[in-house]
Amino acid sequence: MMHRILVADSLEIVCTGLTYLVDQQPQFQVVAQTHNGTDTFMRVEQGDVDVVIMGLNMPGENALLTIQRLHELAPQVAILILTVHEEQDCIVRCLQSGAGAYVLKRSPNYQIVKALKALTRHEKYIDPNIMLQPQSIARLNHQDFQAQVTGYDTLSKREREIFPLITLGYGNKEIAQRLCISTKTVEAHKANIMRKLALDCHVDLVHYAVHHHLVNL
Repeated sequence: MMHRILVADSLEIVCTGLTYLVDQQPQFQVVAQTHNGTDTFMRVEQGDVDVVIMGLNMPGENALLTIQRLHELAPQVAILILTVHEEQDCIVRCLQSGAGAYVLKRSPNYQIVKALKALTRHEKYIDPNIMLQPQSIARLNHQDFQAQVTGYDTLSKREREIFPLITLGYGNKEIAQRLCISTKTVEAHKANIMRKLALDCHVDLVHYAVHHHLVNL
């Protein structure tokens, strides 16, 4: 059985290298590359992806929110985090948000392959170079993480797609083209976002997003 892979990272060279590595494996084939959370989510929505290999430093929506939204949209799609971040809290939050594997970029290529194979067996995989502390293991066992932000958690699915694009400074026409909707629909969603978050202007929106760690600028 061929497993279809989406590679998502902000750096094209990383995506190119991962694609070369994955396509050498008989069970796996890269079907697409993306470079931000919004495009990653939209690509998974098409329904032809089995595994997402995803970095944590893509521009736009905070990676934890992207992981959560992907997991809610398509829980059958496995998520492999490939990153430089080794902080215990980051690892735990990614796994609790829906990631099934966590691999460090400094690890050998075969760790990525091992993680992919584990995910296809519906197994969790943590890079052996990571030493989880007892308290981190306890948190994972309890699965008690809730990444909700007052106001933000009331936004609709479409509003959460538009939110990071607004924050990054995309215009209504650009957002409409990316999401295949009308500019009037974008304007309506923007108005709803500002109302739900009780914000007055774009600067307030950026401050809100940065303060709550909702986007990477």
